[in-house]
Amino acid sequence: MARVYKHVLKGVKRELGGWREQAEKIPDPELRKQAIDSMTAKEFHCIGGGVYAAANLQAKDTLLPLIVALQTISDYLDNLCDRSTSLDPDDFRLLHRSMLDAVTPGAPLANYYELREEQDDGGYLHRLVRKCQECVAALPSYPLVQEEVRELVSLYGDLQVYKHIAVERREPKLLEWWELHKSRYPELKWNEFAAATGSTLGMFMLFLAASDESLKRSDGQAIRELYFPSINGLHILLDYLIDQAEDKLGGDLNFCSYYESQEELDRRMLRMVQAARASADRLPFSGFHRMIVEGLVALYLSDPKVRHQEDVKHTAKQLMKGSPWTRVFFWLNSHWIRKAM
Repeated sequence: MARVYKHVLKGVKRELGGWREQAEKIPDPELRKQAIDSMTAKEFHCIGGGVYAAANLQAKDTLLPLIVALQTISDYLDNLCDRSTSLDPDDFRLLHRSMLDAVTPGAPLANYYELREEQDDGGYLHRLVRKCQECVAALPSYPLVQEEVRELVSLYGDLQVYKHIAVERREPKLLEWWELHKSRYPELKWNEFAAATGSTLGMFMLFLAASDESLKRSDGQAIRELYFPSINGLHILLDYLIDQAEDKLGGDLNFCSYYESQEELDRRMLRMVQAARASADRLPFSGFHRMIVEGLVALYLSDPKVRHQEDVKHTAKQLMKGSPWTRVFFWLNSHWIRKAM
């Protein structure tokens, strides 16, 4: 955590500051607005991802720019789809092809805006993709994890397509997608699988692993299986948990709304926390991964949104039980990290 405060917070702000300067020069006003808004509202995503760079300070000059650039692409595209002038799934898929290209060294760039009205970003998205390509190519063991990274990025792109199409088509397409994958994840409900695909944490952990010259291919496979779906799923379900009120008001899709009762939601969220802790304990350097898990719980449950939702406050109390580390991170987050942000 000392490394996070000393190196990551300043490093993330520096990297994002550079991308913001470029975003401010985007010619198209709508693309410019969404690029800037995504960094303003979602800076904490990059700070959270930057924790992985703190785990290997010798590689932080590669890991931190990589994590910030990929997360910036993710947040920018999410804004473009959320506030889209289009409901075209082909448009959304082409936009997210940029993330696949970003984690594939040497992949040719494309016009990712080809299927939408807004076109001229002044090369902003291409520069983000190239930065990611340069960084992953510099990771000594990246070829051993590239397949796992691309699988997670592909699932992430699928989710972004299905969750942003016309409202009446969303749930049928998500359920159809789940049918293709449910045999691999019998312990999950469809909404939990979908939530797990929406996290970038597994990608960042694989980047960290690839900074180790002694990595074995089996290590990358194990990381992918332990992060997805448990740790990834916990991450995004917590995000949806605290956003229930505003999503209901805005008519937005929220995966926590698909549980049949408050009791089922509490039970399934606790199961996800326990599964994430168990996965963390099975990973090498398990203390680091437990810090990630307990930090996630504390980060989301200390959000001011929780205080204004009685059902969420009840769930939060259940999830905070039995983990003194979660309470420590809760206090740190409430009194220090959010002020630093």
